[in-house]
Amino acid sequence: MDYTTVLQQIEHELKPVIGQGRVASYIPELAKVSPHHFGMAVVAVDGSLHTVGDAHVPFSIQSISKLFTLVMALQLEGERVWDRVGREPSGTPFNSLIQLEAESGKPRNPFINPGALVCTDILCSRYAVPENAVVEFLRPLSGNKAVHYNRAVAASERRTSHRNAAMAHLMKAFGNLANDVDEVLDAYCRHCAIEMSCVELAHAARFLVHGGTHPGDRAAILGTSLAKRINALMLTCGTYDAAGDFAFRVGLPAKSGVGGGILAVMPGQYAACVWSPALEPSGNSLAGSLALERFTTLTGQSIF
Repeated sequence: MDYTTVLQQIEHELKPVIGQGRVASYIPELAKVSPHHFGMAVVAVDGSLHTVGDAHVPFSIQSISKLFTLVMALQLEGERVWDRVGREPSGTPFNSLIQLEAESGKPRNPFINPGALVCTDILCSRYAVPENAVVEFLRPLSGNKAVHYNRAVAASERRTSHRNAAMAHLMKAFGNLANDVDEVLDAYCRHCAIEMSCVELAHAARFLVHGGTHPGDRAAILGTSLAKRINALMLTCGTYDAAGDFAFRVGLPAKSGVGGGILAVMPGQYAACVWSPALEPSGNSLAGSLALERFTTLTGQSIF
């Protein structure tokens, strides 16, 4: 498959819509990012890299980090994670409190904010500096030893994390948060502020293409069964409350973030990441969603 030609065609087709939508302004530092960026990277099963546009430009991965904190939580706690976090689509915004209270402080899934806070709480119980542990986890996977979080973005997000604080306190009241709320929020905002490029994220997700084993060093990140389950969660829960429509249009397990990135995998075939900061109302990248839809259409490669 000539992925490079496909990516070039997608970039050409989408030029009229790149920049449409709105950047995430509720985090002041993200509001400064130009909406006109567009980059896409594909790492094929054979390790070949295909890119277009701003694929090498680092951006704030935001909720894409939730994928990796879930993986780390599963490495630490195994099936016990599901005692505290569900596996169902939420059907509500990623920062909704209503469902959380109605269901006694157990988040619907690990990819909405309260679910990610529980996973972060697990890391806080095991690591002295959990956000650094996430960075150290991502560096060998991404191939970049300098991956880091942006302190200005983290501070900006922390100053405006009132709804996250409300959710954390609510879960603490229900007994589903073990650590101090401020400690969990600090770590959460910092791992959301990690900066990576499309190329680095596509490389980092290759273990989900290869049944849980990272092909670079043959290290087993997860067992085959858990890798399958994470891909299933990404398909059903990974793109906020638009997951059903995204699965219908794109047909790939994916995790999006309000920084404008979407990381997707086709098991046995490729990992792909697209970045375009302007968002549709659901919080997913507008041009990024269209790019992945065109990619699966042009290549004929999706899970369906």
